[in-house]
Amino acid sequence: MPVAPQILAVDLGTSGMKAALVAADGTVTGWAERPVPLRILPGGGAEQDPVAWWDALAEAVAELGRNFPEHVRAVTTICSSTQGEGTIAVDAHGEPLTQCISWLDMRGAAHLRRQFGGFPSYGGISVLKIARWLRLTGGMPSVTGKDPAAHMLLVRDEMPAVYAKTKTFLNVLDWINLKLTGRTVATVDSILTSWVTDNRKATDIRYAPSLVAASGIDADKFPPIVKCTEVIGTLAPSAADHLGLPESVQVVAGAIDNTAAAIGAGTVRDNEPHLYLGTSSWIAAHVPAKKTDVGSGIASIPCALPDRYLMTALQATAGANLTWLRDKIVEYDDPLLSAGHISRDEGTIFDAFDKIIPSVPAGSDGVLYMPWLYGERAPVDDPNLRAGFLNISLETSRSDLLRAVFEGVALNTRWMAKSVDKFLGAPISSMVITGGAARSSSWCQIFADVLGIEIRRDVNPVAVNARGAGWIGAVGAGMIEFSDISDLARNDHVFRPGADRAAYDDIYKIYTCLHKQLAPVYKKLNS
Repeated sequence: MPVAPQILAVDLGTSGMKAALVAADGTVTGWAERPVPLRILPGGGAEQDPVAWWDALAEAVAELGRNFPEHVRAVTTICSSTQGEGTIAVDAHGEPLTQCISWLDMRGAAHLRRQFGGFPSYGGISVLKIARWLRLTGGMPSVTGKDPAAHMLLVRDEMPAVYAKTKTFLNVLDWINLKLTGRTVATVDSILTSWVTDNRKATDIRYAPSLVAASGIDADKFPPIVKCTEVIGTLAPSAADHLGLPESVQVVAGAIDNTAAAIGAGTVRDNEPHLYLGTSSWIAAHVPAKKTDVGSGIASIPCALPDRYLMTALQATAGANLTWLRDKIVEYDDPLLSAGHISRDEGTIFDAFDKIIPSVPAGSDGVLYMPWLYGERAPVDDPNLRAGFLNISLETSRSDLLRAVFEGVALNTRWMAKSVDKFLGAPISSMVITGGAARSSSWCQIFADVLGIEIRRDVNPVAVNARGAGWIGAVGAGMIEFSDISDLARNDHVFRPGADRAAYDDIYKIYTCLHKQLAPVYKKLNS
């Protein structure tokens, strides 16, 4: 049988570049990935090399071509999902003048306060300016400095020669699209955290002249804005040669990761939530109106659906806690990972964890873990918070610590979910769970028990962003409508709250006290 038309879905996360072959019905046939390192710098810096992304994409596409040649020949469309809130200064030829300043980078915080300070203030930012942002955009720059509004000021103030040569500031998605097509654009969601757009009408996201003028960045350094489903061109000759694909392949603008995941999870109906578990995590749901909860840092923002917004509550580090545990605490030849004879070749880190977690009772024998490895975004926006174990004793084992990490992330998510319930106007009773870390069945069950709700796992959680990019590309190419996606989405297991739920209710009360008691300590240590 002939191969159905394929979308080459580009999924660029913090951990690396992934590429997948996705059909309009959501079937993911091919998958290839390449790691890309993240550099952590003194003073809160975090960077990645955009050229390394581009080279990694070529390697991933070449691997797909070797393993799935017929499907690669059937590619008609490319659509990307990328990490958000990164910033790259590019020159008039589209070449990067800087490394990508990552969404984890906090070096611009002081520059943000200088640009937008005033009395009275919140976090060093003028309350009057905050009110204007909230009215027009639905949000405001993070006082942590972790978004493009601060990144651009960092370049302007600390790299003036680079700023002078900068033709355009691009988010991660925008730079990939520039490399693919030669066209400079931003999508309605990628431009959001520059905090210069009027988002009051979902079908007409545009620059707000007053915000652009106040941003401190020259207006001509911002790119034109397009919808996520817009066909922005076909492959540039250089891109076609780099990827080994025909120049006739069309490119759909795509979306940043949280936007794409909401599509890939199949949660396209109003107020239908999903929980994404990756390096960071979030709860998100499409909603019909622009709205902001200032206290919890939750807002509805522009998204791929042309007449809707996406409510997003972001937890700064989730799966990153497991990466830290794996890379800094556990080695691959460690006995912890030999349980069930798990090795690099025989299974994933999640297979190993799932051998250990059930052996430890709920509550991790009294050990509590706070998962704030790099500050927090919601339900508090605090860059000074840090992770920590509490209540370790001589009897505490590494297995206790492992389960405590899983539970700590889930407890933090419950803390965030309380604000999400308020935002949506009703308690969440069921939620799709997706993202690479959802491969751990033990963690999914912990989430069900801690949150006290039904957790429905995506049938292929690792591929959610790629599937979302595939579906956005399919809509842009006219293959399907967004309304078709609910019937195309699939789950592989439903996790329901068990006997441990009551124990977690008591633990949660203690957990929520920890932030109030420890936040002043972290501020003294880290500000």
